[in-house]
Amino acid sequence: MSRIVCVMGPTASGKTGLAIRLAERYGAEIVSADSMQIYRYMDIGTAKPDLEERRGIPHHMLDRLDPSEDYSAARYAEDAGACVDQILARGVLPIVAGGTGLYIDALLGTRSFEEEPDTGAIRARLEEEAEQRGSAALHERLREVDPERAGRLHPNDEKRIIRALEIFEATGETATARDRRAAARAPRYCAVKLGLDWPDRAALYERIDRRVDLMFEAGLLEEAERIWHMHPGRTASQAIGYKELFRYFEGLCTLEEARETIARESRRYAKRQLTWLRRDSEISWLDARDGEQAFALACNFIEQNR
Repeated sequence: MSRIVCVMGPTASGKTGLAIRLAERYGAEIVSADSMQIYRYMDIGTAKPDLEERRGIPHHMLDRLDPSEDYSAARYAEDAGACVDQILARGVLPIVAGGTGLYIDALLGTRSFEEEPDTGAIRARLEEEAEQRGSAALHERLREVDPERAGRLHPNDEKRIIRALEIFEATGETATARDRRAAARAPRYCAVKLGLDWPDRAALYERIDRRVDLMFEAGLLEEAERIWHMHPGRTASQAIGYKELFRYFEGLCTLEEARETIARESRRYAKRQLTWLRRDSEISWLDARDGEQAFALACNFIEQNR
């Protein structure tokens, strides 16, 4: 089975920098696993590395879609898999780097990456019902058909509740059963999984807050306004850093409120990312507070598993 390297971790943990250093060390190419960096024009708010930061390292799965286009883990598994296979065919090491755990799982085959039927009409109906009756009512319906998934979701988690019901109505299979079936499959690649951790959570949150400040200094407000005028689709419009500013452009909040919400939601997202990753016992964790030590340990893990 072909070997690849995965560099994972929460937002602002240093994934990009580590992946680029490793790519320089091993003559590798990088495949992005960021669900928002795949969009053109969304550069500042997604912390997309610019050409100077990339240091001449080939980067794949960046700038492939316009913001109006929707995307899914199923499509990512197909598109990124093609990139990885082409890199491997040239005898080069692929380094998959990013914080979208679902995309990485789909690529590796540890979650389903089957293309799904068009469920737009079902989703629209469920969203309308949620608006009229509340997400708690849909949560109760989900409990009837998929109690295990319902038990893992908060009644206010409207997006994931609708997604689980959408899957059931479209396929007749519960999300729980589908995940179990996917987990039984053999993995697509043999991956050296490296996770960047920040044991001092307060320090990570400070990095996130500082990153938000730097994004505004770099022109996030202007970039978000350009994206807003492009009428982004369902996927792109959920990107942290943009959706909050869209509310500002619509007059639903002040700029300062939007800015504070971006920082808060970024911190919450980092927490969710760590929770997701910690379920994977195959990840070798690196203390990101010491960049040199993290790099040295990452090299050791790669060389021990080549």
